[in-house]
Amino acid sequence: MRVSSTDERGVALIEFALVLPLVLVLLLGMIDVGKAFNYWNDETHLANEAARAVAVNNSPDPNWAANKTTTAYKINTAVKNQADSAELRSGGTHSISTPGVSICIWFPNATRGVAPTSAAWAPGQPIQVVVKVQYNWLAYLVGQGLRAHSDLTATSTMRIEQPPTNPTSPTSTDAYTTSATNAC
Repeated sequence: MRVSSTDERGVALIEFALVLPLVLVLLLGMIDVGKAFNYWNDETHLANEAARAVAVNNSPDPNWAANKTTTAYKINTAVKNQADSAELRSGGTHSISTPGVSICIWFPNATRGVAPTSAAWAPGQPIQVVVKVQYNWLAYLVGQGLRAHSDLTATSTMRIEQPPTNPTSPTSTDAYTTSATNAC
């Protein structure tokens, strides 16, 4: 008994409809991994820039020298403004949660829970910068209902070459925030 080819009409369309969502999720997932890798790469660059700026006690912001005590001119703020995209800088999108990238500068040799002493920021002591952002995987596809996310983190440690005046005093001429508790 022969089966006519007309009985198989629509089979290819049904197979295509079954496979298409899987192929689209795979394709969009690869694009999302590439986007997350790009953000992580930018974070690594920002961490290195911030660590170098702190190590030499000089902000990348040209207005820093005259405004060292103003929050807008702190080293972490100036480096955050160098992020490649507005999405990474301030977040608030499906992919990057608010407030965007956070840059934490701290002294690893300081006693936890105690403000760092001048020995912690002396030349030759380490300074560590932690750059972190919460990345929401496939957020544009799954929307607000399912929040699969992870923290993309980059860290850079350098030795202090030029110490700040007093990084624990809010009225000092330091250009960055400190954390003795490593709240990063």
